[in-house]
Amino acid sequence: MVFSSFVFLLAFLPIVLLIYAICPRKLCNVVLLLASLLFYAWGEPIYVLLMFFSILQNYVSALLIEKFKEKEKATIAKVVLVVCIVLNVGMLGFFKYADFVVGTINSISGVGLSLFRLALPIGISFYTFQTMSYTIDVYWGKVKAQRNIINFATYVTLFSQLIAGPIVQYKTVAKEIDSRKVRVSDFAEGAFRFSVGLAKKVLIANQVGALFDTIAASSQLTVASAWLGAIAYTFQIYFDFSGYSDMAIGMAQMLGIRTRENFNYPYFSRSIKEFWTRWHISLSSWLRDYIYIPLGGNRKGKMRKHLNTLAVFLVSGIWHGSGMQYIFWGLMQGGYQVAGEVLQPIRKKVRNVLKINDEECNLLKTYFEEILEYIIHNDKENIPVSIVNIYRGTDGKYYGKIEKILVKGEENKLCTECEGALHNKPVVGMIIVNNMEWRDGKLQGGTILHPDNG
Repeated sequence: MVFSSFVFLLAFLPIVLLIYAICPRKLCNVVLLLASLLFYAWGEPIYVLLMFFSILQNYVSALLIEKFKEKEKATIAKVVLVVCIVLNVGMLGFFKYADFVVGTINSISGVGLSLFRLALPIGISFYTFQTMSYTIDVYWGKVKAQRNIINFATYVTLFSQLIAGPIVQYKTVAKEIDSRKVRVSDFAEGAFRFSVGLAKKVLIANQVGALFDTIAASSQLTVASAWLGAIAYTFQIYFDFSGYSDMAIGMAQMLGIRTRENFNYPYFSRSIKEFWTRWHISLSSWLRDYIYIPLGGNRKGKMRKHLNTLAVFLVSGIWHGSGMQYIFWGLMQGGYQVAGEVLQPIRKKVRNVLKINDEECNLLKTYFEEILEYIIHNDKENIPVSIVNIYRGTDGKYYGKIEKILVKGEENKLCTECEGALHNKPVVGMIIVNNMEWRDGKLQGGTILHPDNG
């Protein structure tokens, strides 16, 4: 279920808001938790159990950490934290990178190991980072461990931010999770914000996305059309992602929870460094607080600072998806930042000599750097093998039916294995074989994935 779907807009959201408005205040979190679990199970019921495991192990770990810290058993508390982090990262890494690792081993050694072909759990990248930030903050003493598991589960599963963020750190909403009051002015402001986000997604992102798809599918590209496609892709990415963030922030405000901004006009940035303070701010803040600063930040000399920057963006690339293009994209982002800082004195001298306007030059440079990065980040290099429509069978499982073969080859077995038991129900998604991703409400990947951008 996506925010722009009729099911969500005309049924799920109005019903949830109505029940939430009339229920006793003590039951608000129960209502939100049940609604969020229904929202999550709509896309992939089986992985609700995985999310339960994540909630339970982080809930228990935080309680144990706080208990051992109070008894001045810091070593045991640290062991619990490390085990918790290993479980979180291991779970995320397995589902996200298992097939990539096996495929790489097969390519290098030729052993022919079988792929796991597991669907990526919805929102796992987002809720894993959220739960880790909570447990780490408990260890650091920045927040108290949440003793009410309903409240903690509500924080993790809240449907407004579960699938596409923002990544909400517990310390920023702890008070509102425990107790909150929805004012009419807040509800109206949240509804307006939601509407703006919906318009960004439907009226702008989907339209420029269709333009990009048309250009990308063309076999004869001119220089002008290639640039138009690249620019359209950057606008699609921004309006799609920021639109979802606006909708998420708006819905949370309608429920009495204020979350931080996630975008701040990133294409007006004057450097890559500034860009990452304006783009996906919740992720950038998370990486800064839980990786960059613990590694030493800028406190241990310039070389260590540059290595820390590269490490942060390597993690960012790995977080965004599985594949060498994501790792390369992350390292390139970090490399831009390091190079920008190292070469800044030289650039300044050159601009002074040539009398170049710093403001205009930086804006254009940053935007075209981002165009290049998005092209590399995009998976269009992997030529689609087959277009497969996904149906939901009477048994609740998902099945694929090949609609169009684009390139014949052994890879088509990935599609033919999915056929069978189709029921006369609407198509719920589409995949394009070979390392594509979920985009524009369609399933696009080498295995049958369900809607998830995480």
